[in-house]
Amino acid sequence: MGSLPDELLSSWISRHALFYDVPPLVLLQHCLPLARALRSVDLTLKPADAARLACMFRSKPQSIVGMTFAAAPKIAHRMIAVQPVNRCQECANEQGMGTVIRRYQLEGWRLHCPLCDQMLADNNDQTPFPPSNCQHLIQHGERLFQAEANGENIGWASPGELARLLLMRRVPRPLNVDPDDLPRLRVLGAIFPDFDDTVANNNIPLPSAGKPILPIGLRHFLLAAVGSVTQIGFEMLETLQSQTMGANRVRFGTFVGEMISRRQESLLCSNYETNVVSLSHN
Repeated sequence: MGSLPDELLSSWISRHALFYDVPPLVLLQHCLPLARALRSVDLTLKPADAARLACMFRSKPQSIVGMTFAAAPKIAHRMIAVQPVNRCQECANEQGMGTVIRRYQLEGWRLHCPLCDQMLADNNDQTPFPPSNCQHLIQHGERLFQAEANGENIGWASPGELARLLLMRRVPRPLNVDPDDLPRLRVLGAIFPDFDDTVANNNIPLPSAGKPILPIGLRHFLLAAVGSVTQIGFEMLETLQSQTMGANRVRFGTFVGEMISRRQESLLCSNYETNVVSLSHN
C-alpha cells in the first residue's frame, strides 16, 4: 500500500492499520515500542525511527521523513493543527478517499493546495477576505511559514512567533471603541484595520495567541502582516507593542526578547557547525 502525494505519515500508518484490522497505535508500537501517540511521528520523528519504519513498510527513510513535519522547529508546531483545518475539494474528489490526511490539511498558514494550486476551504466554507493591494505580502508571508516548516533559514524573525504576537489583545489609541468590542481586538488590526471590522461584521471567533491558526477566510491578513513585519524590521515590533497595555505589553516585550535571543543562538550554532565542517575538510 503506497502513500499518496503529500500524505501525512500518521495517515499512512492508519490506513495500514485499517487493512490489518488493528488500532493504529498498536501497529506503530510494533515497530517503535516507546511511541505513545500517533501524532508524535508527524512532529518529532527521529532518524533512527524513520529507518525502522522504512524497513517495516519497505520504503526509504527519506520518504518516511518527507511525510512528516520533523524538519520544523518546535516553535512552528503552533501553526500545525491537530485535526485537518483545510480541505481541497478538487483533490478529495479525485482520490475519493476520506481516510487520507495530507500534510497541507494541517498547515495553518496555507491558502492554496500544493498539489493542484486550487484555493483551499475550511470546514465552515468561509469566504476569504483578503486585504486589498497586499498580494505580494501575502505570498511573502506564506513562503516564510513554508520555509520555517521545512527547517530552512527564515531570516531575523520566526513567522510562527510573529503570529503569536499579532494575535495578542490590542488596546487602540485613542480608546474610542465600545468596551464590549475590546476582547475581539488584536494587534493584527493595528496593521490592517479591516481585520477588526471583518471579525466584528461576520461574528468570527478568534483563536488564542498561543495557537494562532486563523480561519482560512482571515488568513490573508496574518500572512500579509507577517510579510510586512519581516520586511520593515524590528522597529515595527516596537510600534506594535505600543498597541498593548499592562500585562499584555510586558508579555509582548518578553516574547520579542525570547524570539531575538533564540535567533541569535540559532545563528551561533549554525556558524559553529559550519566552522567545524570547514575545519574537518582542511
